[in-house]
Amino acid sequence: MFMTTDVHLRDLRYFLAVAEDLHFTRAADRLYVSQPALSKQIRSLERQLGVELFRRDRHGVRLTEAGETLLPHARQVLQAWAAADTVMASARAAGRGTLVVGMSTSPGRGGLLPAIRSRFTAAHPEAVVRLRQMGWQDPTAGLADGETEVAFVWLPLPDPERYAWTPVAEESRLVALPAGHPLASRESIDFADLADEPFLALPASAGPLRDFWLAVDERSGRPPRVGAEIAGTEETYEALVAGLGVCLVAAGNAPLITLGGVVTRPVRGLGPSRYVLAWRKEDGGRELVRGYVEACRSVVGGPA
Repeated sequence: MFMTTDVHLRDLRYFLAVAEDLHFTRAADRLYVSQPALSKQIRSLERQLGVELFRRDRHGVRLTEAGETLLPHARQVLQAWAAADTVMASARAAGRGTLVVGMSTSPGRGGLLPAIRSRFTAAHPEAVVRLRQMGWQDPTAGLADGETEVAFVWLPLPDPERYAWTPVAEESRLVALPAGHPLASRESIDFADLADEPFLALPASAGPLRDFWLAVDERSGRPPRVGAEIAGTEETYEALVAGLGVCLVAAGNAPLITLGGVVTRPVRGLGPSRYVLAWRKEDGGRELVRGYVEACRSVVGGPA
C-alpha cells in the first residue's frame, strides 16, 4: 500500500497556488519563490502521491482529475490549520499577558509566594506577575472591583457566591496584646476573659471579615467594644503599643506585629481562620488565572 506520510503544509500551499492561478510563474510570484523551485516542489509532491496533479502543454496548465480531487481537501486542511494557528496565537498572547495578584497582608508562611511564583513562571515563562498590596478596607484585595485577578484573602468574603477559592492555610486565631497587659502573663487565654476588652477592628467596609476578627459569633449576642479601627499592619502595631485595644490575629501573621512591646497568646474557645487564594468565578477559565491556581495547589498540596 502506498503511504503519503511526508506531505507537508508547504506542499499543499504550493499546490493550491498553482491550482488557483493555473500559471506557475504567477503562482511563484505570489509565493515569493522562483518558478523552477515551485515546479520542482510540485513534481516532488506528485511523486509522493503517485499521481499527476497538473497537465502542462503548449496551451497552458490545467488540473488533472487527481488534482481536481485533491483541491477541496487541500483547501480544507489549510483552512483548518489557519484556524488552529489563530487559536494558538491567542494562547501565546495569553501566555505573554500580565497577572495581577492581590494581597492584604504578605502571605509569608515559609516562602509560599516565591514558591508559587516559581512554579507559575516555569509553566508560563512569558507571563508577567504583578503583586498589589491592598488596604484592609477591601476584604477581597481588589477582586471586587477588578483591580486584581487572583488574591490571597481571608474568609469569609462578602458576596461569596461571586468567588471561587483554593485553601492556602488554616490557622488558629491568637490574641495580640501589649506586653504589659494583665492577661499577657498567661500561657493561654479563654475568650470569655477577652470579651469585655476593647478590640481593634477592621474598617466597616470589611463587612463579615470585620465581624470574624471581632469574634462576633462567639460573643453570645453581646456587641464588641471597639477601641480603634486599623487598616494595616503598622497601624495595628502602633495601636497595640498605645494600649488602644487587643486584637485577634492568625498564627501565621503573628511575626508581623510581635516586634517589641507586643505579645501573642493562644485563645481557647475560638475556631480557626482560613487563608485562601481566591478569584472571580467568571475568570476561572482564563489561562493565567488557572495556571496560578494550579501552581498554588501544587505548592500547598490542595486539590488538583
